[in-house]
Amino acid sequence: MEHIRNFCIIAHIDHGKSTLADRMLEYTHTIQITENQMLDNMDLERERGITIKSHAIQMTYGLNGEQYILNLIDTPGHVDFSYEVSRSIAACEGALLVVDATQGVQAQTISNLYMAIDHDLEIVPVINKIDMPNAMPEEVEDEIVDLIGCDPSDIIRASGKTGEGVEDILKAVVERIRPPKGDANKPLQALIFDSIFNSFRGIIVLCKIENGCIRQGDKVKFVQTGMEYTADEVGVLKIDMEPREKLSTGEVGYIISGIKNATEVKVGDTITHENAPCEKAIEGFQEVKPMVFAGVYPIDPNEYENLRTSLEKLQLNDASLTFQPESSQALGFGFRCGFLGLLHMEIVQERLGREFNTEVITTVPNVSYMVYDKHGEVKEVHNPSGLPDPTAIDHIEEPYIKASIITSADYIGMIMKLCIDKRGELIDQQYVSGNRIELRFMIPLGEIVIDFYDKLKSISKGYASFDYHIDSFRPSKLARLDILLNGEPVDALSTLAHQDNAVTLGRRMCEKLKDLIPRQQFDIAIQAAIGSKIVARETVKQVRKDVLAKCYGGDVSRKRKLLEKQKKGKKRMKQIGNVQVPQKAFLAVLKLD
Repeated sequence: MEHIRNFCIIAHIDHGKSTLADRMLEYTHTIQITENQMLDNMDLERERGITIKSHAIQMTYGLNGEQYILNLIDTPGHVDFSYEVSRSIAACEGALLVVDATQGVQAQTISNLYMAIDHDLEIVPVINKIDMPNAMPEEVEDEIVDLIGCDPSDIIRASGKTGEGVEDILKAVVERIRPPKGDANKPLQALIFDSIFNSFRGIIVLCKIENGCIRQGDKVKFVQTGMEYTADEVGVLKIDMEPREKLSTGEVGYIISGIKNATEVKVGDTITHENAPCEKAIEGFQEVKPMVFAGVYPIDPNEYENLRTSLEKLQLNDASLTFQPESSQALGFGFRCGFLGLLHMEIVQERLGREFNTEVITTVPNVSYMVYDKHGEVKEVHNPSGLPDPTAIDHIEEPYIKASIITSADYIGMIMKLCIDKRGELIDQQYVSGNRIELRFMIPLGEIVIDFYDKLKSISKGYASFDYHIDSFRPSKLARLDILLNGEPVDALSTLAHQDNAVTLGRRMCEKLKDLIPRQQFDIAIQAAIGSKIVARETVKQVRKDVLAKCYGGDVSRKRKLLEKQKKGKKRMKQIGNVQVPQKAFLAVLKLD
């Protein structure tokens, strides 16, 4: 155990942690690097240049004539995937804090750092990209010293591109990060920190052995679910899986026991022996709470069961996704899914299409609200159609977040305007270093859900970094905005909006739908309503046949007779005609700007 080191890499998005991981794997001769970002093996990760999933890999490194086993977990940097980071941190004793020499400390860096300090990890600070012409290592060094109070000599300067400083990092991992604590003689305790679905071998469980050891063929039990299995194969994670006879205390590895059902594996659960169980489960990381909710419906109603299976398999790979069945008049049967944020929602939608060939429609995303009725009872509402009658509601509370935005002083005015337009309140502002400033705001989560992040990036030319955590629920004046087509409400387009913004939002939605709904043989009225009050209306004009074409000259009463006849037919058609809302109308309403 003295020769094992478990560590993860934490950083803001795009600070070069996956490239640095490549150099470490190359330096320790673990694998031959054939292309960049070897650990980001999903097509989506390669295309977007982001890490979506944590990846674990084992390296061996020789120092002073001794061989050390280093278990590295590369983590995502985007705020939507912070749950992945919290799980990786629970399985490690140390963390590399990577900061970009050209951009300095960013919001997500600080957030992940606090998470690591809470778990009592040893922090090894690294300044990456020092080979860049616009690098400012001295300034960034001062920022890191201010942030974690370390000695400037503790900070390692490195470059993921050229490989400079990689040896120093590996040395620091061995010398500064403590070996895992644990007792090999105690009953088996292993923490599940991830799981992978394999269509041939069932569910592969990734875990860290805290106490005891596990051998191939052992009978094991999952504490939370109470299920019992046989460990058919155990092993360690190189670039592929390597089977071993046993996994000992402190090691990170995998267990395959032919589990077929996705719901039987819970990330954060403890594995123990069936005949000599441990006394209590390991207290791992906190449970994740989804922030953004949206309805996910199959385009073809017959695909409902396939969508359920796809979501279950995806949940194994991404434990922060939650879902429950719901139905809608407009879209039929589907699921109400909880996501950590908008990028997470987009990624899930794309993965459903690519990995499971399931095409879906997603409704307008919204957050969860606490609704208090006049009898003092409280109900959590994730869906505007689940809102009780307005006359029965006493008040509604919505979630507020504490947002931290780090930017250069040039963009401060525009960013403040954006936050105040989104009903934000400034808490405080302070200079991080030189020209960079940190703003802290209290903002309703519902305002951030749709397009806040994109707007922030565009007004700051990509320089502002954003991080948030849920603070509390506060009373708000909210109204349910319904969209009616020919007097029939379309439940999939309902939203909850603040009373001050509801009328403008309704008007914009009607205008947008007018362009997107195809013309029919009859007029289509598009209306936005708050309760029983109509606040906006647009009309999609009917397509008319020219019934007067055959009347050349002659008496006007003859023409009128034909037009009246057509009018009656249109009226009858309207009674039986129903309006189909195309998929692109749903998507366009999300991106109203």
